[in-house]
Amino acid sequence: MRRILKYAIPALAIYLVLTAGLFEVMLQPPAVFGHVMSKLPMVSYYLFPFEPMWLVARRGRLRVGDMAPDFALKTVNCSAVVRLSSFRGSKPVALIFGSHT
Repeated sequence: MRRILKYAIPALAIYLVLTAGLFEVMLQPPAVFGHVMSKLPMVSYYLFPFEPMWLVARRGRLRVGDMAPDFALKTVNCSAVVRLSSFRGSKPVALIFGSHT
């Protein structure tokens, strides 16, 4: 029993540190998260609780009635950059994600 504990406790500690590190990566911007995820071996997806951690990390803090955070996007023909805040107070804005055709 003592021999099992000798190896189980350090293994559990390493697992918890790796899980906490992965959660910290999930809190980073998408570019950082994607870069790290591209380096992880496929078996990692089975070893760590990805979905619950992802749902907590990306739940956001916006509530109904909150002002949308500002962001900038290129136009379809990449000729200009448009900021959401430039429309504030002037006209409604509809965001379409995915194909609009």
